[in-house]
Amino acid sequence: MPPTFYDPTSHLLLTPDDEEAPRRVVRLRELGVGDAPVPEFDAFARKLADVTGAPYAMVNFIDEHRQYFAGLYTPADGQAVELEPASGTAPARPGRVMARDHGYCPHVVVRRKALVLEDVCDYPRFAGNPVVDEIGIRSYLGAPLIDRTDMTLGTVCVVAQEPRPWGRQGLETIKSMAAELVELIHQREAGGS
Repeated sequence: MPPTFYDPTSHLLLTPDDEEAPRRVVRLRELGVGDAPVPEFDAFARKLADVTGAPYAMVNFIDEHRQYFAGLYTPADGQAVELEPASGTAPARPGRVMARDHGYCPHVVVRRKALVLEDVCDYPRFAGNPVVDEIGIRSYLGAPLIDRTDMTLGTVCVVAQEPRPWGRQGLETIKSMAAELVELIHQREAGGS
């Protein structure tokens, strides 16, 4: 019998399996979101950044292959850029589209629970995520957007390039903001916009 080797990283699945993704894509199409910027969502991201004091805030919809920030606020007056690796002295910044294996929102969607990472480097499972090296993300706060059909559509989240003591107040804030955005999505659906 060959020897058994223990791989300590085997349980550190970086991007969780998302069996709900095909149904989510259908629901996002019904709602008309997830593939284009939405001014209301950009305004919501700005509000989220203001409320949490975070430099970056997103309304994120996730399909099988990518994440799309239909709402985005960045320190550069909300100007979006595509995610590109850091070059020289300037780190990359979050843009409207990001690979599904980047960031922490896919974990929030699959878990269907808010996630607070005050310093991602404190969590081996999350410290190796590409956004740490490529964008310099050090803290994350996100909550799922679960609509009236019980579908997890995506997330609202904020990130910062330094550790942040989000605490219980941050958790309650992000959950409350997610509920507020779900209500806005339902109003848009009822209004046909």
